[in-house]
Amino acid sequence: MESKNETENEVEEELFKIGELAAFFNVSVKAIRLYEKKGIMLPAWVDPETGYRYYLAHHIHQLNVIIELKALGFSLNEIKEIMDGKCSSKAMIHALQEKKKDWENLISMAENKLQAINAVSKKLADSKEADELEKLSDEERAWLLVKMVCIEDIQSQRTLSEAIWL
Repeated sequence: MESKNETENEVEEELFKIGELAAFFNVSVKAIRLYEKKGIMLPAWVDPETGYRYYLAHHIHQLNVIIELKALGFSLNEIKEIMDGKCSSKAMIHALQEKKKDWENLISMAENKLQAINAVSKKLADSKEADELEKLSDEERAWLLVKMVCIEDIQSQRTLSEAIWL
C-alpha cells in the first residue's frame, strides 16, 4: 500500500504549475488566469493553501488550441463556444471562412499601403523641391509634403477639379 506522501508525489509529477504551462507556450500567467475566468480552461486543481493552479497534460492541448484560434483572429467568447462544443462543424467552417475574409481584407489594406509608400517614395525621389526640404519654410514644407504624401487626396482633388471645369 502506498503512503499518502508517495501518492501526493505521483500526483504532483503529473501536474503542471501555471507558470510552467505559461513558460512552455510563451504566454503570461495572467492570460491563463483570464482563460480560467472566462471558463475556457479550468485548472485540474487549485491548492487551497497557496492558491497555486495545476494543470494536466490535456490542458497543454487545450492551451495550444486557444493560442492557435486567437492567432486566427477568434475572440475569447468565440473560442469558449468552440471549446464547449457549442459550435457545429458547419458553423466552424463558416466562422473560419469569415476569419479568412478578415485576413484577406487586412492583406489588401497592407498591399494598398505598400503601393502608397512606393508612390510617395518615387515622388520624393523625383522631386527637386524635396531635395531641399529642410531649407523650406514651415508653410512651404507643409504644402510640399501634402503634395507628396497625400496621394489619394491630391488625386481626388484633381479629379474633382477636372469634373467641375468640364
